[in-house]
Amino acid sequence: MDIERAAQGFAAIGSEPRLEVLLALVKAGPDGLTVGDIQARSGMAASTLAHHLRFLASGGLISQEKQGRSVINRAEFDHLEELGAYLLRECCADSAAGKEEAA
Repeated sequence: MDIERAAQGFAAIGSEPRLEVLLALVKAGPDGLTVGDIQARSGMAASTLAHHLRFLASGGLISQEKQGRSVINRAEFDHLEELGAYLLRECCADSAAGKEEAA
C-alpha cells in the first residue's frame, strides 16, 4: 500500500460519525447492513448518512451492493487490515530494539 492510498483510507475514517458507521458495519460482519439498518443504529438523517457512506466508499473502506430496492453496505475487511498493517509495519523502526532487528 502506498502512502496516498493509506492517507485516503485514514481520511475517510477521520470523523466520529464515519467511524460510528464503519464500526457498525464491522460489527455486522460480512453480511453487511442496509442503509435503513445503519440509520436505525446511528440515528443519522438519510442525507447525512448518504454523505458519510459515499466518503467511506471512496476511501475503499466499504463496498455497496444493490439488491433489489436495497443497498447492502459491507466493511472492506481486507483494506482495513492493510491500513492497520501499514501503520504497524513501521513499528519501532527508529528505536534501539528496531535497529537491532534490522541488523
